[in-house]
Amino acid sequence: MADRMEPILPGSYLGILGGGQLGRMFTQAAQSMGYKVCVLDPSAESPAGSIAEKFIQADYIDSAALKQMASLCVSVSTEFENVPAQALDELESLGIFVAPRSSCVSLAQNRIAEKKFLATWKSETNIGPAPHFVIEHDADIAHVPADLFPGILKTARMGYDGKGQATVYDSENLKTVWNDFGRIPCVLEKRMDLDFEVSALVVRGYDDAVVAYPVAQNVHRDGILHTSTVPAPSLKPVQEKKIIDAAKALIRKIDYVGVLCIEFFILKNGDIVANEIAPRPHNSGHYTMDACVSSQFEQQVRAMARLPLGDTRQLAPVSMLNILGDLWFEENEDCAKEPAWNKVLAHPDAKLHLYGKSEPRIGRKMGHINCLGEALNEARQNCAAVASELGIEP
Repeated sequence: MADRMEPILPGSYLGILGGGQLGRMFTQAAQSMGYKVCVLDPSAESPAGSIAEKFIQADYIDSAALKQMASLCVSVSTEFENVPAQALDELESLGIFVAPRSSCVSLAQNRIAEKKFLATWKSETNIGPAPHFVIEHDADIAHVPADLFPGILKTARMGYDGKGQATVYDSENLKTVWNDFGRIPCVLEKRMDLDFEVSALVVRGYDDAVVAYPVAQNVHRDGILHTSTVPAPSLKPVQEKKIIDAAKALIRKIDYVGVLCIEFFILKNGDIVANEIAPRPHNSGHYTMDACVSSQFEQQVRAMARLPLGDTRQLAPVSMLNILGDLWFEENEDCAKEPAWNKVLAHPDAKLHLYGKSEPRIGRKMGHINCLGEALNEARQNCAAVASELGIEP
């Protein structure tokens, strides 16, 4: 059937479930290619909804809202993985081309299912998840292998940016933390001897064409992405090839259409461990907006519209700096104050992207800055200089 599907040409409506910054950047990419966009989001204050041609404010499983979206759009995607799978299924039942499908999104909604899948994937790629143990009942705690401590307890659902996880040191500590989490299903992961973290961004078209971007090396602070640097400074070419080959195998294995991000840990002994899957464009892929021939958001539009995929070639080294709401608040001051973007833009290789959020809050993602350079060291130095201008610790 897919072979007979016609491309969806500019002038048509594309739909996006979720109206945050990822939806906004998708909307901007789609509009630049001549498409109209319909955004569905429960929040009245939607960065994507404020610029889309059509904004439906409703719950994701509101049948009337989904029918309204289906009457307008030819194809729909999701901005984040926690959109209910039934919303995607309902749109598909209404004859809409949904990319990615609910089966792919569901995989990333539950860490237990995700870990189980990654364990089966290991036989094909020799890259698997960290050693782990599923905890769903009181009795499970007694059976946790001793060598998983110290570990990180993660809720099976709804955890992101470091939320829903805590370090535990022994079974008694595990009991306490699991009680604090509300005794909901969790995964205990062994804390690994981590060297650094990377992410692979891979795209598959409806016609089974697959392309991959250069791997990004990521630094997190308080569980939130701080910088992504490409080319990855610490990654060996043989490791990058192994990661990209594995990512391409995974996206085909789950019959995924669209942009997919897979996060990996590189251990001090050189081993590669798969951390998690994000079925959407990703924070660590924002560098593609200024440093690559085709951005990750353009690729999502191409995949949804059944168009040929774009070139993923990198045009310049880059270091992406995440901008959080903390910058709007000076020490000991409660009222928000706009950061000095003029100082940032005095650096000619700095590309500022703000997300149109009306209210800055501590820890809230407000934008990012792509810092380019002719060489990798120059890009990293430019990023450090921009961070310094904003008072962000190096």
